Amino acid sequence: QVAPTKASVLITGESGVGKELIADAIHSLSGRKEKPFVKVHCAALSESLLESELFGHEKGSFTGAVARKRGRFELAHMGSIFLDEIGEINQSIQIKILRVLQERRFERVGGEETLNVDVRIISATNRDLRKEIERGTFREDLFYRLYVVVIHLPPLRERVSDIPLLTQHFIRSLSDQNNKVVEEITPEAMDVLTAYPWPGNVRELRN
Repeated sequence: QVAPTKASVLITGESGVGKELIADAIHSLSGRKEKPFVKVHCAALSESLLESELFGHEKGSFTGAVARKRGRFELAHMGSIFLDEIGEINQSIQIKILRVLQERRFERVGGEETLNVDVRIISATNRDLRKEIERGTFREDLFYRLYVVVIHLPPLRERVSDIPLLTQHFIRSLSDQNNKVVEEITPEAMDVLTAYPWPGNVRELRN
C-alpha cells in the first residue's frame, strides 16, 4: 500500500529480522522501480566517511580527496535511498539529512554548488528512536520527518509460523548455490527449529 506513494518509510525491528528485504520490496513496487536504489549502511562508516558517502565531496576538500566524488543522494536522484541503522548517525549529519528531506537540496563536502535532488528516503533502525530523542542523541525534527509511515517487523520468535516457510526457502536457495540436492527437512529437525528463540532472527536462521 505504501510503495506507490512518495511517503518516507521508517522500518523498525531487531537486527536480522529482514528490514532490508522490506526496503527492497517498497522500491520494487514503487513508481521509481526503474530508477536507482542506493543503500547506505550507516553503522559501518565513520562520521567523516559517512558525510562524504552521503553527500559527496569536491577535489581537495580533505586529505585524500584527489577527485570529485558524487554522493549517494546524488546517485539516487529520481530513485530511492535506503539508510540502514539511521539511529547510529551523529547530529551533524542528521541536520544535513533533515535539510535534504525539507528542501531537497545539499552541497558536496567542500563544495559551494547547491544540488537539487528528488529522492525517496527509506530508513531502518533497531533502536528505539524515541528513547534516543530523550537521551539527546537523535533530533526530534528529523524523527518526525522520517516517521511518516512506520513498518515494524516483529522478531522471529514472535512469528514462529514463518519458520517453516523461511526454512524451505533457504534450503532451496542454498542448495542451488552449493550445487547440492536437499529436498526436505525432517519433522524432528523442524521441531527443533521452531522451539528455538532465534536471538539473531532471520539472519541466524539462514546461517
